[in-house]
Amino acid sequence: MTANSTAAPARLSVTGLAKTYDTAKGRVPVIADLTFEVATAEIACIVGPSGIGKTTLLKCLTGLQPITSGSARIDGRPIDGPPEEMALVFQEYTRSLMPWLTVERNVRLPLRHLRLSRAETAERVGAALAAVGLAGAEGKYPWQLSGGMQQRVAIARAIAYRPEVLVMDEPFASVDAQTRFELEDLCLRIREEFGMTIVIVTHDIDEAVYLSDRVVVLGERPARVTEIIDIDFGEPRDQLRTRALPEFARLRTEIFELIRKAG
Repeated sequence: MTANSTAAPARLSVTGLAKTYDTAKGRVPVIADLTFEVATAEIACIVGPSGIGKTTLLKCLTGLQPITSGSARIDGRPIDGPPEEMALVFQEYTRSLMPWLTVERNVRLPLRHLRLSRAETAERVGAALAAVGLAGAEGKYPWQLSGGMQQRVAIARAIAYRPEVLVMDEPFASVDAQTRFELEDLCLRIREEFGMTIVIVTHDIDEAVYLSDRVVVLGERPARVTEIIDIDFGEPRDQLRTRALPEFARLRTEIFELIRKAG
């Protein structure tokens, strides 16, 4: 499938997005022409060969880097800086958490500029920690937690902010396999509980197939959208049963072949 067929309104839309860097050797195009949409409360994964420009695209979508041409929009409004409706979870959770702050204060950190009451701030922090399974860990410090638990803190901090769109850059790449499965299921619960639109950049094809309503496959250099693949396993998804489905294997093989050709 080469076009977005969803009937739901687009929360995030990308049209003809291109990104070029100016270097000492001249202009270097990284992204040529990307067009896709992500609907409200949808999970979309972006995959492609290493070095294709996935992280650059993420920085453009979150307003951390300017777009050279084309557009990225959230709810129809151009993204020309970090949108207030968006939160970002990085791969390197150890760098994003403040080691001198407790779990509770790390999660509270981005809420300071929202001018919430103390009661509402406490409610958001408590609800976010409960959602990621860390209720009772408020007084601990990041260095007292495992890697998976630290990433849960980073995710709790993002969802306490209550963004409309949650963008994640290889969020589970640094944890063990069992923890990765738990965090994948956490993403599904977050979408269900908070109705967030989630965009994930990942190298893991199985993860993309398991989590996504839609997989955006990047290829060529500079990057273009090779294919947009709709995925419909129904709900709820299960790490054992869903991954054992023949359709899961078929989709994984299809996406792997697309990435291998692109690479």
